Amino acid sequence: MANQHLVGYARVSTKNQSNENQIQRLEQYGCEKVFADKYSGATTDRGQLQAALAYIREGDTFVITKLDRLARSSVDLGKTAELFQRKNVDFVVLDQDINTTTPTGKLMFNMIGAFAEFERDLIHERCREGIEKARARGVKFGRRPKLTSAQLAALKLEYNSGDLTKADLAKKYQISIPSVYRLMANSKD
Repeated sequence: MANQHLVGYARVSTKNQSNENQIQRLEQYGCEKVFADKYSGATTDRGQLQAALAYIREGDTFVITKLDRLARSSVDLGKTAELFQRKNVDFVVLDQDINTTTPTGKLMFNMIGAFAEFERDLIHERCREGIEKARARGVKFGRRPKLTSAQLAALKLEYNSGDLTKADLAKKYQISIPSVYRLMANSKD
């Protein structure tokens, strides 16, 4: 394909580490554009990864040195695999010899994606079972009101009297100013 680009992504876990080795390997492989992050894999806020995923186009090949540089978990990897399939982007992992431009590489990557989907389904099932068991024991889910009904009644009286500002009421009841407005709007009869 004439418009195919090799797009690389490098990541190290801390700002003190160097990603130069990864970048050099990606450039030697032929990557014309390399995105690089210095964040833990546990964080979801990896700006350069998001930029790289937005940058890739149909026919491109996304290249990394190691699989753990891309995804936090197999579930996360599965989501990225789905994105690559939707965008019709190939994927190469240099150290694990995964290359979706080959039939064997496609098979390997699809198997990884299938395992990720299976793991995601198991997690959802365990969560649902846990919630059902907790509800059976009487656990209630959702936010609890910050104010008791007596405090809410006192807040309403003080609000309607106009003696205190919204900021003073928020400080007195240890809630935010928007919460004062919301509680008063919800309590109008």
